[in-house]
Amino acid sequence: MKLGFRDGVLYDDNRSNWDADGPRPISWSLWYPAADAALENDTAERSWFKKAVVARDAAIRPEAGPYPLVLLSHGTGGSAAGLEWLARRLAERGFAALGVNHHGNTGNEPYRAEGFACLWERAPDLSFMLDRRDDWLGDLSSHIDTTRVFASGFSAGAYSVMLLLGAVAQFSQFDPSRMKPGGARGPREFPDLADHVPTLLRTSDVFRHSWSRMSKSYRDDRIKAALLCAPGRSIFGFSEESLKAVDASALILVGDADKAAPAEECSAWLHARLRRSSLKIFGGGLGHYVFVPEGTALGLAFAAELFTDPPDIERAAIHDEIADLSAALFQDSTVKAMA
Repeated sequence: MKLGFRDGVLYDDNRSNWDADGPRPISWSLWYPAADAALENDTAERSWFKKAVVARDAAIRPEAGPYPLVLLSHGTGGSAAGLEWLARRLAERGFAALGVNHHGNTGNEPYRAEGFACLWERAPDLSFMLDRRDDWLGDLSSHIDTTRVFASGFSAGAYSVMLLLGAVAQFSQFDPSRMKPGGARGPREFPDLADHVPTLLRTSDVFRHSWSRMSKSYRDDRIKAALLCAPGRSIFGFSEESLKAVDASALILVGDADKAAPAEECSAWLHARLRRSSLKIFGGGLGHYVFVPEGTALGLAFAAELFTDPPDIERAAIHDEIADLSAALFQDSTVKAMA
């Protein structure tokens, strides 16, 4: 099967960018089954990630459509490209996948403390894409089914997806008032994050307004089921009452050697508080970054820790299994909804 690919940028006029000089940008990437006659293009872009060849702006393969849609939310500091491994495998299994880059919290633009502190701003990015579907679907509108919508997120992306399912944040993970002496003051990508929050609360209207929206409900009932990959400690900020009220099916996946988001501490904690979730802990010494793509020589040279697994683990095989599990979850949810 050939892989279709399109990308672009939309702007949410209801939310400001972090510089307060324009609307919030939401850049997006769409993967889908391409028509057999589509022309594939080998990208010349240098990347840390191994990627499949794509047919850019190709016609969609019409035989099996319309294709259900899976929304993708990257990890903190990551990008939609970091979930290309899942998107292309979902396309092979009869889905279209739409990923976004979360403003200020993505490697596609300079990191911003605001974007890392206000993780709840990520969920409306995905809902916005559904609201504005005509602006990115174009000629694909009759081939992608936006009434059958699912979501998947990795790490902070799992937090984003949980907000869409109805989880409500009570506090921010890196609120300085909640910091324990000697504890982490930010994630790996922004280690002094908590130290920026007091200044931003004093000086940035955009940040203050976002901070005030922390405990708003971002539930989107268009999301029928979700895949949650290695949810991190940010989930402890959710109210337990809101977690108990989540009624969508969720599959939680995590590695048994995840040090960033330990399985028993994070994934098992969340699983115990959701009514319709299942949990799979991958054995074999798998860490947090098994949910990012395989690395190129460039990626291995600059960040080997992101792409190195135990010697007997083939990351591509794990990715295949994850895609099978997620496709089964989404297909099962579709059957139940139609019953």
